[in-house]
Amino acid sequence: MAMSTKVRTSSFSRNPMAGPISKVPGFKPGPNGVVFVSSGIPDLDRILGGGFALGSLIMVMEDPEAPHHMLLLRNYMAQGLMHNQPLLYASPSKDPKGFLGTLPNPIPPKDDKPHDHGTEQDKDLRIAWQYKKYSRESLQGHDIRDSDHEYCNTFDLRKPLERQFLAGKHIDCVSTLDLTLDILHQRCSTFLAQNSRSDSSISCAGRIAIQSFCAPQCGYFDKDWDMLAFVTALKRMVRESNAVAVITFPHSLLSSSFSKRWQHFADTLISVKAIADEDKELEQLLTGYKEMVGFLGIHKVARINTQVPLVLEASTFSIKLHKRRSLVFECLNQAPIDGSSGASYGTSSSCSASAKQGSLDF
Repeated sequence: MAMSTKVRTSSFSRNPMAGPISKVPGFKPGPNGVVFVSSGIPDLDRILGGGFALGSLIMVMEDPEAPHHMLLLRNYMAQGLMHNQPLLYASPSKDPKGFLGTLPNPIPPKDDKPHDHGTEQDKDLRIAWQYKKYSRESLQGHDIRDSDHEYCNTFDLRKPLERQFLAGKHIDCVSTLDLTLDILHQRCSTFLAQNSRSDSSISCAGRIAIQSFCAPQCGYFDKDWDMLAFVTALKRMVRESNAVAVITFPHSLLSSSFSKRWQHFADTLISVKAIADEDKELEQLLTGYKEMVGFLGIHKVARINTQVPLVLEASTFSIKLHKRRSLVFECLNQAPIDGSSGASYGTSSSCSASAKQGSLDF
């Protein structure tokens, strides 16, 4: 009597696709069979546990006072071009193709080398850096590319994307001025259908970016229920076609009930907020306040194929520009309290001095 053997798996089994995916630039395996693509910002990928999950809908709540959401969109689209992923960009501007000229250029890995020179300590640092580089080369053989740069680039917001990265790429730009939602839905459906693959290999059907979805310039601004139906349909299409969609919207223009509904449909929900000029209270409260350009809020993180929530180290992060060119997200740190007892911070003799006075100075 022939007996058939059945392979038994558990939630603790290794992801069978982890090996093939990890070898493909632009993809990263995650838990429970999830595959990530990069947001184009290394810190945001780390905060979200890997990046944007394939088949997810990301919604970004805009700040009406500043276009910080455009920074996220630029990096998101530029990263897609680095990995030859098709792009669909919809904007309430008259010339949405002009947005491609604002995409940032990737920073070469060689820019990460130490530039300071002159002291023995600096020379030692350069020698250590070179040793680390050659060690990585010996481990990887002929392939000396850094895996972090393969998955996520660091972009220079001051330099426009070189034309060579735009040549021959599938990029579809749509203006939402006087555009009906039915036409926008059809454009998204056609875009995803053209780039979906029927085989079992891992691929991304494309990246969709819709800017200021419910802006007054749009032809469907006053059709709340139709916009909600479009968001629902887009989420379903993205999930079925293995794509990623990012929608930014000015939530302050929506009624409270509809804003909550939109936020509920998002797999990942993010908000950006600018910092008011010369806010003395925040300057005294937070360290590095003068380097901040805004705040990033993480309200929901996509958890596909599981009901276990992701525990974040924080829900609010500072937005900074490293060397005035690349985006950096950092946890907020409380500034030391200034006053008569301020000497207890940053001095080695503070504890002994306070002990002599009979009171602890912290």
